[in-house]
Amino acid sequence: MLSVAEDKNNIPAVRHTPPVWLALLLFAAVLVAYWPSIRGGMLWDDDAHITRPALQSVQGLWRIWFDIGATQQYYPLLHSAFWLEHHFWGDSTTGYRLLNVVLHATASCLFALILSQLSIRGVWLGAFLFALHPVGVESVAWISEQKNTLSTVFYLLAMLLYLQNDEETNSGSSRLTQKYFIAMSLFVAAILTKSVTATLPAALLVIVWWSRGKLSWERDVVPLAPWFAVSIGAGLVTAWVERRYIGAMGSDFSLSLIERCLIAGRAIIFYLGKLLWPLNLIFIYPKWTVSARVWWQYLYPTAVIALMVSAWLVRRRARGPLAALLLFTGSLFPALGFFNVYPFVYSFVADHFQYLASLAFFGWIAAVAHGRWQTPIVIAAIGVLGTLTWFQSAMYRNSETLYRATIVRNPDCWMAYNNLGFVISGEGRVSEAGALYQQALKIKPDYAEAHNNLGAAFYSEGRIPDAIEHFEYALHVRPTYPDALNNLGNALLSANRLQEAMTHFEQALRLKPDYAEAKLNLGTALYKANRVSQAVTNFTEAIRLNPNYAEAYDALGVVSYSSGQLADAKTQFEKAVRLKPNYVPARRDLAEALWESGQPDEAISQLEAVLRLSPQDAEALTGLAKLYSARGRFPEAASRYEELLRLNPNDATAHHELALVLESLKRPQDAFAHFQEAIRLRPDYADAHYNLGLLLVSAGRRSDAITEFKTVLRYNPNHAETHDALGAVLYESGRFAEAVAEFTETLRIKPDLAGVRDNLELARRAAGITR
Repeated sequence: MLSVAEDKNNIPAVRHTPPVWLALLLFAAVLVAYWPSIRGGMLWDDDAHITRPALQSVQGLWRIWFDIGATQQYYPLLHSAFWLEHHFWGDSTTGYRLLNVVLHATASCLFALILSQLSIRGVWLGAFLFALHPVGVESVAWISEQKNTLSTVFYLLAMLLYLQNDEETNSGSSRLTQKYFIAMSLFVAAILTKSVTATLPAALLVIVWWSRGKLSWERDVVPLAPWFAVSIGAGLVTAWVERRYIGAMGSDFSLSLIERCLIAGRAIIFYLGKLLWPLNLIFIYPKWTVSARVWWQYLYPTAVIALMVSAWLVRRRARGPLAALLLFTGSLFPALGFFNVYPFVYSFVADHFQYLASLAFFGWIAAVAHGRWQTPIVIAAIGVLGTLTWFQSAMYRNSETLYRATIVRNPDCWMAYNNLGFVISGEGRVSEAGALYQQALKIKPDYAEAHNNLGAAFYSEGRIPDAIEHFEYALHVRPTYPDALNNLGNALLSANRLQEAMTHFEQALRLKPDYAEAKLNLGTALYKANRVSQAVTNFTEAIRLNPNYAEAYDALGVVSYSSGQLADAKTQFEKAVRLKPNYVPARRDLAEALWESGQPDEAISQLEAVLRLSPQDAEALTGLAKLYSARGRFPEAASRYEELLRLNPNDATAHHELALVLESLKRPQDAFAHFQEAIRLRPDYADAHYNLGLLLVSAGRRSDAITEFKTVLRYNPNHAETHDALGAVLYESGRFAEAVAEFTETLRIKPDLAGVRDNLELARRAAGITR
């Protein structure tokens, strides 16, 4: 941010008000450069920042501020902003992405105002460099990093007002003006958005020193004492939250002081290198192996020290280089490795870590280049940076694009393989996802998340023992892993190991009390164990935690339906469908409730909707075929059964039901073929034998019909209708005594079966049997 030539004659440059047209041009340039990402989807962690359902109410806003742990990090102003944004555009990512672009452009214009306030030449060069440099893409094109863009706006506003106040009160008047308190309020807002902005008071001291060549304790340090107190408090809170809630502890963070210094030195050189040569930018960079016993790793901190010493030696001629280095490294300090931050699990560096720090570099470059570079060169350089940003932002369109690009540039990035697997698994590409999880585990065998996700893939494929094995291994690696506990509970539930399943759901809830999915699953296990009232309690609690939880409403509907509360069941199913229109089980359940309520056409509509969502849904095909048949829509019923048999040609029941429909369509030969196929597939299928017997009777094949009826009675001796039908065929065949025996047996089993007594009387007379 500072010039190297300001001490040459100690005469400040003339300050100009930045023209509005350049600000508008900058906004337009930023919009164009980031256009490929604006209509993109959610990326890693975005679901934890776009306000979760449990926090969308006014009560949720209260929790954002006063319930540490309710949000991923304790940045209450950031999450309040997300809360407000969610009320404007919900889960639509375009609004969040566009706002991030606007905030970035705003920060760039504020940067220009600060450079102007400091009488630094090259004001708009610095602003355009910051606006269009591709290292900013990770902060601007990633919704989660609104913490960077929004906090930087507050940070720069606070800096601008403080510097203005410093200039306006240089005559010795009181520094504690209204502008001072507004600046401090903005500084607090910045910290409540992202705590890395806690470096602001130190940065202000560096700028004041650069501006005047000295610092006064009373004039410069004392007014910033409250700011430093806020910074220290914010740093302590952030460090505690990182350890307690985010997991920044363990073997990945067991680093000695020397190792942390090696990381810091290499990181500073790395960041400077990416600013000077912004190619091969990666979402997750390769993680270095740090060792205090490797001599060449000391070259990085040595180089940083050499830069600092060189800047110190020339400070009397030019304070700019030292001030710029101090501002750059100071802004980076929270992410240099001296404090544990969770992303260090994946890499020690990230582009978004230097978003704020890069301002110092761009300000210095602007001051140095001004008057030395010809305008066409400057425009060309900015154009190249903007083009690189355009291509880089395209990588952030969606998660799959981002992770695939990461894998190409960092083939050993186990996190990218795992996260890519998770993304494509959500699209139903489970087998492909499983291969990616396995690749992640080849690179990092103790990767708990990949074991958990591979277990989930096996579970969805019905490989329950394999799923259980990987869930258990994930818990071996990380015993306090709520998702793995919940998933293991689900797998055990599928294996009908109810008590074990409930135990794991309860453990997950002890670790994560607001875990709505675990509440739902525990309720399901309790319901299967016939503990219905406890199940309802858990389903209701799941809905309290997540008011938009369609699956929980569906579960409540199932309970109501099974207990005969049809109206309530319909209400719950309808809520589930309204909340999640593509949730197939709820539509199927609603269709069944509608049918039971005497609304067959509405039931048909629901099942047709299911088939639009899932054309091969066997349950929906079966249900729809039955409903069509019951409504007398036999051609449509036959069509659905045929679709079902294309999916599973060995479905004996479908063959049988199709045969019945074909009979109604006056296609006896086709019906005969399907009855026979049902019997071939299931020889003990009594209903198929019975209905085939009836078809044979109508075809005049009495002998074959008798064989089928006798087969039915071999499997089901007490089937009254078969005894009756057999009696009728025997009577028509002149075997009157046998007919009497069958009619008699019919009445023994079912005394009130219509017409049997009359038939028995006729058979007795024909057989010459008197009472």
